[in-house]
Amino acid sequence: MNDEKDNFLGAGEIRITKPFGPSIAWVKIPPDLIKKLNNYIDKVIEDKKKLNDLNLGKTLVGDVTQEFMLEKNFSEESGWTDFLKKGAANWINNTNNKKITKFELISTWVVRQFKGEYNPVHWHGGHISGVGYLKVPKSLGDPVQKETKRENSNGHLELIHGTKMFQSDSVIKFKPEVGNFYFFPNYMMHTVYPFVGTDEERRSISFNARIDDDLYNVYGK
Repeated sequence: MNDEKDNFLGAGEIRITKPFGPSIAWVKIPPDLIKKLNNYIDKVIEDKKKLNDLNLGKTLVGDVTQEFMLEKNFSEESGWTDFLKKGAANWINNTNNKKITKFELISTWVVRQFKGEYNPVHWHGGHISGVGYLKVPKSLGDPVQKETKRENSNGHLELIHGTKMFQSDSVIKFKPEVGNFYFFPNYMMHTVYPFVGTDEERRSISFNARIDDDLYNVYGK
């Protein structure tokens, strides 16, 4: 399996990897923004009415404790939308040497995952997507086969594209770490494995957005 430490190439404040065709970008969420996001999320969790109003559990694919929308006003006022816009622009520019002039945030949401829960293989709408981490358990648990030489996938994000061929992998895994955020094309299939051995929360944040149609539509008219 690929590992981000082996594949990432430095590009200023962003790292770009192309393990199997489409590029993936890695950036860091600033600590002050992580604090704002977690404080907001904690308040939403305590407000049962608001939590119910923002609930996405019936519409998203994950078998997890909670999935709920971030309010547009909060996303803009906290700087979260600006973080996504700048990260997307940096990713596109470093990959294709092109500049986006449009960034339309379709939705951004929080996933609260606990032990035994998971997200099956799926993809997103819009043009670009991403996921990052606001809370991660101290331990994601050991594999059942403790002597195995295989990588422990507990709680990992796995991105999937194409099929494995000679000199071409089809998957790449990322171990969640607080502050890590990954940008990828909306069509890229991905999954999140369950973790074990702890009652702590794995808290992630995702988004879908549209950019310039002429940049996304590589096939032309």
